[in-house]
Amino acid sequence: MTVTPGTLVLAGTPIGDIEDAPPRLAQELATADVIAAEDTRRLRRLTQALGVQPAGRVVSYFEGNESARTPELVEALVGGARVLLVTDAGMPSVSDPGYRLVAAAVEKDVRVTAVPGPSAVLTALALSGLPVDRFCFEGFLPRKAGERLSRLREVAEERRTLVYFEAPHRLGATLAAMAEAFGEHRRAAVCRELTKTYEEVRRGPLGELARWAAEGVRGEITVVVEGAGERPAGELDAAELVRRVRVREEAGERRKEAIAAVAAEAGLPKREVFDAVVAAKNADLAG
Repeated sequence: MTVTPGTLVLAGTPIGDIEDAPPRLAQELATADVIAAEDTRRLRRLTQALGVQPAGRVVSYFEGNESARTPELVEALVGGARVLLVTDAGMPSVSDPGYRLVAAAVEKDVRVTAVPGPSAVLTALALSGLPVDRFCFEGFLPRKAGERLSRLREVAEERRTLVYFEAPHRLGATLAAMAEAFGEHRRAAVCRELTKTYEEVRRGPLGELARWAAEGVRGEITVVVEGAGERPAGELDAAELVRRVRVREEAGERRKEAIAAVAAEAGLPKREVFDAVVAAKNADLAG
C-alpha cells in the first residue's frame, strides 16, 4: 500500500500584538497531526490567546535539538502527517529553526507550504524611512567584536539596504561597530518592540544612534541600515585623505584620533582611511 506523504506547514506567528495572528493559524493549530514549537510554553500561551485546543502531538523544536529531531519529523511527514512548525515570533527558518526541516522535507518530495504572517524584517523596513526597493537580510551578527567588525566590513560597499537582528544588550556595541565599518554618517533606524505597547523607531546617523544605545536599550531589536551610496566624482582620493590625517597629526592629534576625524568628515569607514595611511607609509619606506 502506497502512503501519500503529508504536508509541512510553516506558520507565521505574531511578533508582538496577538491580534496580528493570521486567521488560518488557529485552524492549523487545531487540526495539525504534529506541532513542532520552538518553545512549547509560548505555544501554550498562543493557543490560549486564540482559544484553540490542539488535537495533535506537540513536540519541541529549537536550536539545541533541531538536528536530532528533524529525522523524526521527516518520518512523520513521509508517513502522511500534517506537521505544523511555529517559532516564538515571525516566520520559521528566518533566523529561527526550520531550515533543516524544510531542506529535509524537500529532499523527500514532501509538500511544504506556509501560513503567511507578521515579519519583523518587512515591518522594520517599511517603518525605517530608508529605501526598500532592494534590501538584504543579514540576520544576527557574530557576538565576538573582531568577528562582528569583520563581517560588517564585508558589506561596507553593499548598495542595498541592510537589515539585522540584534540582542538589546549588544546593540550599543553593534551600532558602534557599524559606525566604524560604514561611517558615522550612514543613516539607519533602530526598530524596537515592533507592534507592542512600547514600540519605538529611532532614526538617525549611525554615530548618533550608537551614542544613544550606549545608555542601554530594552526589547526585541531590528536594525535597518542605509546601503552605500555612489561615490561622487569629486570625492576625496587616498592622497587627500592621507594629507588631512598628517595635518591633524602635525597639530598634535594622535594618529588614531586623526584617522577617526578624517573618516567622519569624509563620511567614510575608518578602515578606509587607515588603509590609505598604511599604504602611503609603505610607499614612503619603499621609496
